[in-house]
Amino acid sequence: MPLNNEKPSSTSSAEDHGSDVESSSEVVSDLDCSRDSFNSDFSSKHCTPSSSPPKSLTLDEVMDSARDIFNLKISHEIVMNPSFHMDMSSRPQNRLFEVVRDNMHKAFWDMLKEELSDEPPKYQFAIKLLEEIREILLSFLNPGANRMRTQIMEVLDMDLIRQQADNNAVDIQGLASFIINTMGKLCAPVREEEIKKLRESTDNIVILLKEIFRVIDLMRVDHINFSIELIRPFLQKYSVEYEREKFQKILDKTPTALNHTTAWIQAAKEELSSATVPTDTNHGVGKTAVLSPFQLLNTAFLHILRWDYSKNPIPETLVTDETRLQEIQWQLNQCQAVNEVMLIVYNTVGEPIQGLASLSDRLKRMISVLLNGMHKPDFKFDESLEVISAQICCELNKSLTERNYPALTPEVQTMLTGQICSISQKDNPIRTLVEDRVQQYFSVLLSDSNPLAKLEQVPAGLTPIKAELGLIARKFISLVNYNRTIYGPFYAGIIKKLLFSNDNTPLSINPVIKVFHTL
Repeated sequence: MPLNNEKPSSTSSAEDHGSDVESSSEVVSDLDCSRDSFNSDFSSKHCTPSSSPPKSLTLDEVMDSARDIFNLKISHEIVMNPSFHMDMSSRPQNRLFEVVRDNMHKAFWDMLKEELSDEPPKYQFAIKLLEEIREILLSFLNPGANRMRTQIMEVLDMDLIRQQADNNAVDIQGLASFIINTMGKLCAPVREEEIKKLRESTDNIVILLKEIFRVIDLMRVDHINFSIELIRPFLQKYSVEYEREKFQKILDKTPTALNHTTAWIQAAKEELSSATVPTDTNHGVGKTAVLSPFQLLNTAFLHILRWDYSKNPIPETLVTDETRLQEIQWQLNQCQAVNEVMLIVYNTVGEPIQGLASLSDRLKRMISVLLNGMHKPDFKFDESLEVISAQICCELNKSLTERNYPALTPEVQTMLTGQICSISQKDNPIRTLVEDRVQQYFSVLLSDSNPLAKLEQVPAGLTPIKAELGLIARKFISLVNYNRTIYGPFYAGIIKKLLFSNDNTPLSINPVIKVFHTL
């Protein structure tokens, strides 16, 4: 924590997920490791992941792994989200935990008040509080701040304070003033007003100590955020190696840490195998086409766009981006629904509304607003589609009459409403068509060596959501590329086993290596 002349700048909210993931995906690639892993026997500790036979884990090992996962998530968030920082609201919300914590805090402050109100006063809880405050203040100091460290240790000498307590000679008010002055020297600029209020406080000593502790808690968050800003450049520069090393550490402690990832890739293999068409050889004998690692992994990533998070655990290699991937899925589903409604409207009404950009934009905005939050469990999709249908009919009739066209007949309005409401059914042909073409769009981008150049090349029928689809695709492709850069060696090991372990047909591995080099 810097002193007052080294104050960290304020940061923006950690809830801001509009991170610039593209900047993170521009790190120097270490993809040679992915290629080499097909030729090696996982002998390179730097490049390739290692695995070990299953073993039973102790509680300490489980806790260590949990800490490693937490550290991996935090470091990944720092790299991916330039706005990421900690604040009081960032702490995990748990109602039971909050109740227990609040009750314990209340009990502590009540007992402190009771002790200091006794005649003579008792200082058991006050000493515990002062000791904790001392340790927090010391944690804020830079390594070279020896003078202030000595001063804190001398004034908050707990042995001396205990002796003074035995003789009823503790100057609590004086100690509180010293603590406040020290906090003023250590706090970030944003806390100066809080420190000023503490200095001017006329409250009793218990309330003052409570306020001191509250402000110190805020300073602890500031200290964490300052540390984040210091470490961010390092993590951005070495993020691939750092995250891969952290994950390898988790895998060393928990050999099953790739089970869900293996199942995810296995499902993609099964889908591709069932869809593969036998090819004719020169001898007229059918032979199944060889699956490439590139094709296999792309198919697996396409599955993520339709992933059912309520039923299936996400692959371990995607855990750090789970929230972002869910948001991409929500945005994509909403865009698809908007596009489905727009297709129905234009196919039903036809020529009288063709080429009206302002009407199209107005309808699209209205539909998007009414479908906002459609991913939430309590969202009533059917009811929203009915409201959308009514609003669309009103907008269309208004536009038609303004341009001297006849308004929609009751029969057309009924048909339009029925078709729009029917997209809530999963087997609706319009819904199926849009979803398939969106998958086709993402499949082309994942397979292309320069996907960002083709963001605007949407398949026919997706024009209404062309701009939104491009933004979603940009986020998704950047996440995928960054993920493949980090976890390429792990994917290589899994795919190597899936493709070649139980295959009786001799295959040349060289073409596979060449393709996988692009992962």
